[in-house]
Amino acid sequence: MKIRRETYRKWLHRQAYEMTSGIKLEHGDNMNQNRDITDIERKTMRKVTLRILPFLIICYFFAYLDRVNVGIAALQMNDDVGLTSAAFGFGSGVFFIGYFLFEVPSNMIMARVGARRWLARIMITWGALAAMMVFVEGPVSFSVVRFLLGAAEAGFFPGVILYITYFFPAAYRARIVAIFATGVPLSLFVGSTMSAGLLQMHGFLGVTGWKWMFLIEAVPSIILGFLCLGLLSDKPALAGWLTSDEREWLQKRLDKEAAMEPIVAKKSLLRLLFDSKVLALGYVYAGTAAASVGLAVWQPQIIKSHGLTSLQAGMLNSVPYAVAVIAMLVWGWMSDKSSNRFAYTVIPLLAISVALASTGLIDSLPVTVLALTLAAMGTYAVKGPFWAFVTERFTVAEAAVVYAEVTAIGALGSFLGSWLFGLVRGMTGSYFLGLLPIVAMTLSGIVVLVAISTRVHVRQVA
Repeated sequence: MKIRRETYRKWLHRQAYEMTSGIKLEHGDNMNQNRDITDIERKTMRKVTLRILPFLIICYFFAYLDRVNVGIAALQMNDDVGLTSAAFGFGSGVFFIGYFLFEVPSNMIMARVGARRWLARIMITWGALAAMMVFVEGPVSFSVVRFLLGAAEAGFFPGVILYITYFFPAAYRARIVAIFATGVPLSLFVGSTMSAGLLQMHGFLGVTGWKWMFLIEAVPSIILGFLCLGLLSDKPALAGWLTSDEREWLQKRLDKEAAMEPIVAKKSLLRLLFDSKVLALGYVYAGTAAASVGLAVWQPQIIKSHGLTSLQAGMLNSVPYAVAVIAMLVWGWMSDKSSNRFAYTVIPLLAISVALASTGLIDSLPVTVLALTLAAMGTYAVKGPFWAFVTERFTVAEAAVVYAEVTAIGALGSFLGSWLFGLVRGMTGSYFLGLLPIVAMTLSGIVVLVAISTRVHVRQVA
């Protein structure tokens, strides 16, 4: 159902009021009773959202595109430089080893030098390294550049999540993060078609198509990096695009929220990092990350194996992600309405497992695309309910650490998913067997999730 802009705006502010005030409004109640919320908050948050969110989505779009466009490039590059399935799988996955190793140090540096300059540095260096893919000549150089690209990009996603807390009060963060995360399926939807088109430049000026693709798609990241310096502000007090009243209101609101849990903030970091529940949630996320990256890197080759050209495979590769964008938003909305985070997390995990397990057994191209679409829907639909499931089990102060650790463990899952797929595919020649390790991770993730929920339920009953 199409919601009018004014109706949606009223709903948005109604939700914000209820979450920040703790007061549940009955039908017909008017939150205009509180003039601070209807005037200063509405104007300030509208400015902040329009200034920051679209720009960050574009940045994330190109961040993910520069990460996964290797899947489209493989349609030409693998034969060109002599990459076997195992070498391609390892090189694609080693990106996440660099990402894992440098993610926490990156955020620590960002806290010292400021988000504006550090996010700019991340984007400029990853853009430069993405362009260096044109110098790949074999398995070793491929793996080295991919590792460096992961190290350069490390800290961008958790850095943005941290940056969001600098400008958005708690009542807004879940929806802002969800909207920001749509940059991933959007990059795969639009990027697949764009990347496949750039492959058609093969031979122009004596350069292969996959090199043109890497070079052209790296340029926007470098440009956006420099734009960070002018468009972003490190904190509300330095945001000249807000009025003095708006800056004062926003800073007071954020300071008030930060002061609400001073005791929890002092909890042992080491104890939290090795908490069994945190590690278990990290394992669940690793399965979803393995599926996400496995699809992004290997899906074009699965589709092309049905006898299509590189252009046809690239164009068709975008279809599952177009549907996934819609599924991600609708499923997240349904999860919020029901508040049953467990069920809304388990169902997409089951969809991923069934869809991927059936993909390798299907000979029909339309049914294969249908199965891949179901897998993509599950992969992205699970994100909103899963992170809500995580945050509802930890305090605000704990959530920042938990979020970073779960994401880091997910990076290892991404590496394993890509590497094992390539290894098994190279040994057996079967896409079906290559997908089985990912299926095993998502299925076992469901078991772990059930165990966590049962454990919590038993404690509550006791």
